[in-house]
Amino acid sequence: MINKQVKTCREAVAGINDGATVLVAGFGAVGVADHLLDALHDQGAKELTVVANNAGTGDYGLAKLIDSGRVRKVICSYPRSGDYRAFLAAYRSKSLELELVPQGTISERMRCAAAGLGGFFSPVSAGTKLAEGKETREIGGRLHVFEKPLKGDVALIKARAADRWGNLIYSKSARNFNPVMATAAELTVVEVDTMVELGEMDPEAIVTPSIFVDRVVVVGEGAW
Repeated sequence: MINKQVKTCREAVAGINDGATVLVAGFGAVGVADHLLDALHDQGAKELTVVANNAGTGDYGLAKLIDSGRVRKVICSYPRSGDYRAFLAAYRSKSLELELVPQGTISERMRCAAAGLGGFFSPVSAGTKLAEGKETREIGGRLHVFEKPLKGDVALIKARAADRWGNLIYSKSARNFNPVMATAAELTVVEVDTMVELGEMDPEAIVTPSIFVDRVVVVGEGAW
């Protein structure tokens, strides 16, 4: 019997190694797997590379990992958003490396990794510092920059509900980067508000099929 549910967040993040590349979903504070990030902090993995839209806020989740020195590098689009003091302190002390990637580009790089593609050319960032050192090509009279796939060892994502097989649905804009990150990692770990029985979800409403999900943990009983 397939059952991907685990009992605790601690169990959900077990085995994440030092030096792992971790895909962290969310847009601002929406759709972020903060319970899993806190559990990863307690688990102790270090020298992490984190791929996210933002670089954490306040003193919890990703910001907590950065503040404790567990993150070596952040690949993101908007590091200075919300209460970004943890990121700023680490970056100013030169203990944290930052790679800025335009928002659409970061999503497409992960999608390429999921699809097994070798990369893509994009006009975004052409002629800017973000393109330095990258291959360029003129396509249709416009300069394009080659972007490589971005694959994770682990994806920590948040969904509204799951069944025991690992099929997922999301809550409105909390979908954001979650679906693409679920497909672009070797191990996908999901925190959900609630578990439902097989067959309760409308198949047409399932956004992330179970084939992309490895572990599911319930962090709160939300309304279904």
